[in-house]
Amino acid sequence: MSDQALSPVGQQIMLENDKVRIWHIALEPGETQPLHHHGLAYVVVAVQGARNVIHTAAGERIDVEEETGGVVFREPGQTHMLTNAGDTAYIGRIVELKAGGASA
Repeated sequence: MSDQALSPVGQQIMLENDKVRIWHIALEPGETQPLHHHGLAYVVVAVQGARNVIHTAAGERIDVEEETGGVVFREPGQTHMLTNAGDTAYIGRIVELKAGGASA
C-alpha cells in the first residue's frame, strides 16, 4: 500500500455487530469508489448490477460484469478502486465477515 490515505470500503454502514459489517455502495455511470483496502473476507451482493472496473493498487485492471442479484465471495487483502464503467447505476452491498462467528 502507498502512503496515500485510504477511503472506507463503502459509502455507508447499514449494519454492524460482532459478526458482520454491511456497507451500502452506489455508483452512477463513470463514478468511482476511491482507493480502499479490504482487511476482512467479504461477500458482494449486486442489488442493481452494472459493468464495473477494478483498478488495484498494484496497477492491475479487472473488468467485472456484476449481474443484478449476483453474489460473490472475496478473500481479504485487496486494495483497489471500483469504477462504474457501464451506462446504468450500480448498487451493491458489501458484507464484511468478522472473526469470532460460531462454526456451522
